[in-house]
Formats: sequence, C-alpha cells, structure tokens
Amino acid sequence: MKNNNFRKSALALALAAAAGFGASANAAVEVYSAEGTSLSVDGYFNAFYVNRDDKIADTQNSRVKMGFLPNTIGFNFSKEVGDLTLGGRSSFWTTINDSLDSPTDTAIDVRQFYATVDGDFGQVLIGKDFGLYSRSNIFLDEILLGFGSPGAPGGVSFGNIRTGYPYPTPSAQITYRTPDMSGLKLAVGVLDPANTATGAGDEQSAPRFEAEATYSADLSGVALTGWVNGRHQKSEDVATGNDVTSTGLGYGLRASVAGLSLTASGFTSEGDNPVLIVNGPVTEDDADGFLVQGSYAFGANRLVLSYGESDAEVLDVETENTTVAFFHDVNSNLKLVAEYNLYEDSNRTTDATVTETDTVALGAVVTF
Repeated sequence: MKNNNFRKSALALALAAAAGFGASANAAVEVYSAEGTSLSVDGYFNAFYVNRDDKIADTQNSRVKMGFLPNTIGFNFSKEVGDLTLGGRSSFWTTINDSLDSPTDTAIDVRQFYATVDGDFGQVLIGKDFGLYSRSNIFLDEILLGFGSPGAPGGVSFGNIRTGYPYPTPSAQITYRTPDMSGLKLAVGVLDPANTATGAGDEQSAPRFEAEATYSADLSGVALTGWVNGRHQKSEDVATGNDVTSTGLGYGLRASVAGLSLTASGFTSEGDNPVLIVNGPVTEDDADGFLVQGSYAFGANRLVLSYGESDAEVLDVETENTTVAFFHDVNSNLKLVAEYNLYEDSNRTTDATVTETDTVALGAVVTF
C-alpha cells in the first residue's frame, strides 16, 4: 500500500471531524515532496477569554487561557521504500496558561513521537501516541475545539474528561491497525503499563493491552460511525501479593444527516482512574459515565448542546457537565467560539457539593 501523501495525525483527523472541515481543509503545509519522500508541518493555535463564577467559593475570575486543546505544532514525514511506506510524526503541545503563574516558563510536552510502517497488511506504529481506550470518545467530542469543564483558575480545562470519558493518555506503545475493511477498522496495541498497586516493590509482568474497533457506513444518506474500545492490565505489590486488575470499556455511536449530528458515548471501568491513566494506587472499585451531544451546522455556523456525567466509586466522586457552544467559521483556517458551561462535582459518600462553576469562554482558533 503506497502512499505519496503524509500520514495525517490523529489530531488532524480529530480536528477535521470536530470542526466540520473537509478532508483537505486541515491538511498540513507541505514543505518538501520529491521521489516518494515528503515532509509537512501542521499547527493549531487558540486563546480564550474565560470568565468563571465559582458558586462554592463565591468568587469570579477572568483569565485569558487556551481552550481544551493546547497550542500545537506537528511535523510529519513519509518515505516510500519498496512496497512499504515509512512515516513518522513528532508534535509539541504547549500551554499559554502559565503567563503569570510561571513567567517565561511555558510548559511544552510531547504527546506524539512515533514512526509508522504501512503496507498491504495495514500499519504498525512504534513510539508514543494517544491510547486506544477512549480514543474515539474524545476525538469525536463535539466541543473538542471549545473549552469545556474548567480546572483550577490557572490550570487547563478538561473538556468532557471526567464527565463522560477518561483521557486516552499518550503512552509508549506498539500498535497494529488493519486496512479499511468496507468501513471496519481494528487497532490492537501493547502499551507501557501504569503502576497502580500500593507497595514500593510493585511489578507489572505484562504490558497494558488496548484495542479499538470503529465502523463507518452511509445508510440512505445517514452517515453512521460506531466504535468500541477497551484496556486491560495488572499491577502487583510483590511484598504483599496483592494486585490491582484494571479494565475499561468505551463505546459510542454518531449519526449525521443534513447538518444535524447526534452522538452518544459512554464508558465503564474497574480498578482504573476515570480521569487519566497515571502511576498511582487505585482500588478495584467501579466507574462509569456517559456523554450525549447534538449539533446542527448551518452555513458557516455550528451549534452544539452537550451533557455528560461520570460516577466514580474509585475516586468517591460524581460529576456532571452541561455545555452550549457556538462555532463560526470565518474561513477554513479561522474559527470563532462562544461557549457557556455549567460544571458540578460532589462527594459520593456525603453527597456534599465540592465544585459548582458557571463559565463563559470566548475564543478564536487558527489552524494550518
């Protein structure tokens, strides 16, 4: 399977889906292309004026921050070698939220740094990329280019992470993807495991396993996309013999017709952090959540209604998030965003409200 074009990043595909861009609108700028070798660059820039009303603390804060997605620049490489196409991507994600908290000390992290080998067999990816569990849940979130639920006043926003799906934490991995089989695509991977037991001498004798299946079809003008994904791993405290088995299942369905799009997704997990996969002890308690969204595109505009919940025994917390967002395309590379968000979380044991905020976010997004 030869490919003369650069392999689009997961971010580029997600942005294209969320923003309603055509396939070429979010394409990278090609820097070099000759004799089967290409190099391209893509970028994503955004800033929001954010006004947050904290009902519990009885305070109101105004900030200028980035949205749910950080500002990003990515570099893509592709080279045809015989029957194979070798590729690679490195992307650098930076926050602008530290303007005064840490002056001139802007944090940069690398969430994608991988190589790919494409052929008739499909694709093998080696390196660091987003995980497969909850991958489509977040990449097909209608407010991906918006702001979503807030974090700390100077911290990042969370979109619908923790209120409908966990974050597919970028991890070192070896992942195989099948070719497109009449709309069906499968991906399976081994990923660096998280240390989730409690002892000082923990071990993970097997890697983290993740997989995702997606299916797309057009039924009499109705575009359907469905997906299911999951993960499994075990971490053991060698001193006590206690272990934590972590499992997660994500799923969703989107239907679109004539500018109207309806999406429902959810997850259920056990022994798993329902916010993001990190090292740190967890119990084998349950967590689950769902996200329902509707959007309507008319002309250069898109209106989104979104509601999500998560219920996590493992963190003893219940969360809910409601968002109304309006997106306007000035052109294919510039988007204006207006969003109103209501977020609340409470302690499951005491039922006490811990956080209750109303947030207005007004911003602009530039892509190339």
